[in-house]
Amino acid sequence: MTAPALAPDLDHPYDLVGIGVGPFNLSLAALAHGVPGGLSTAFYEQRRAFHWHPGLLIEGATLQVPFLADLVTLADPASPWSFLNYLRHRERLFPFYFAERFHIQRTEYDAYCRWVSESLPGLHFGHQVDAVRWNPERELFEVDFTQLDVHGQAEALGRSYARNLVLGVGTEPYVPESLKPLAEAPAVPVIHSADYLDHRERFLAADHVTVVGSGQSGAEVFLDLLRARPAGKERVTWLARTETFAPMEYSKLGLEHFTPDYTRYFHALPEPMRDQLVPRQWQLHKGIDADTIAAIHDELYRRTQHGGWPDATLTPGVTVRTAGRVATTKVELHLEHVQQGARSRLTTDAVVLATGYRERPLSRMLAGLDPYMRLDSSERPRIDADFRLVLDSSVTGAVYVQNAEKHTHGVGAPDLGLAAWRSARILNTLTGKEPYPLPTRTAFTTFGLTETPQPRPTKTPEGLIPLEG
Repeated sequence: MTAPALAPDLDHPYDLVGIGVGPFNLSLAALAHGVPGGLSTAFYEQRRAFHWHPGLLIEGATLQVPFLADLVTLADPASPWSFLNYLRHRERLFPFYFAERFHIQRTEYDAYCRWVSESLPGLHFGHQVDAVRWNPERELFEVDFTQLDVHGQAEALGRSYARNLVLGVGTEPYVPESLKPLAEAPAVPVIHSADYLDHRERFLAADHVTVVGSGQSGAEVFLDLLRARPAGKERVTWLARTETFAPMEYSKLGLEHFTPDYTRYFHALPEPMRDQLVPRQWQLHKGIDADTIAAIHDELYRRTQHGGWPDATLTPGVTVRTAGRVATTKVELHLEHVQQGARSRLTTDAVVLATGYRERPLSRMLAGLDPYMRLDSSERPRIDADFRLVLDSSVTGAVYVQNAEKHTHGVGAPDLGLAAWRSARILNTLTGKEPYPLPTRTAFTTFGLTETPQPRPTKTPEGLIPLEG
């Protein structure tokens, strides 16, 4: 192993070090770049380049938020890192103008984010963060990382020092325990939808395919398989635990749950009430886009024009209890229909698990902060209104989190539409100023009988030099 990639610089620590470069930390890095007076930042990402859900960039699939929910616009419309400026650099503004599309394709959003990541300074790809510690003598965070080569092998070790941290490591695919043995066996065609495009040809060649999961990913995979398989020989089954293949709540007032007003309201609620609300609000973010539902029905209807019904089965209300292999080439799913109280078995040749994502565990990376962290009654990190981990008062720096705070901030935590606002809120708090003035009201709905106070930038954290300008 070679010498450290970066020598520690105790005299010039970073103002902010970010761990992970997904859309949320990329948003923060872009807005930090525009803070008057400048911020010294570094963002570390294990992958070699930016990629946003590459296994689900299915042709024609669109974002479920408008293009204005890019990395910066809802906090700084004049930012050079906006989606419209990306189009201008690509000489595509007029085609986009005439296309009249409010919801862009996922592939275009991925390309836009990659353009920002390749142009923005301070991003370090191929760097795996191994551990984080608080150094009380120096009043700085220590960030240990491994620099990786093109093959993902360790190339060098390094350490950075920072006054503040922001965690944006994202989520990871979730596979139910009953299906993990199958998914982990390479000879059995059982994959998570996150890897769908990597295995698409194999699934198109399979005699019978089963999709498990009722959300947007399951719907998109089912539609793609349906379109690609011959009429009368589709042999596709779609199973869902939910009682219906439910549309996502997309009414104008329903969308106000993804505003800063609702985020503040939710955070001020007692912990038990927050825990009750999150699972009840699943249709706000786990339903299916109405256009996708319509496209599935249109495709199924088109296949009835010459008589007969397509060989496609769509069954909600079904739970996959267990699963096993039949010989070496087939999978047997053991199903239960809750409403009927019935059980059956389904033999299939391939399974796509559109079973969602879970927050990536931070326990190993943050083990060095365990003595300082404050937890709630369910042993989860406490997170304040400004997206900071609640730490012991002896820690003078701050650790911010992005998309790891659903239990404290509600359903908007993973929503792209709140990315720019959250990034601006973090930067306003970090600097103790308002480089990004934020609106005092964002929703027509008043979510409670008592007013949720509008926070202002807090005192500059000790150890961070106030910015000029």
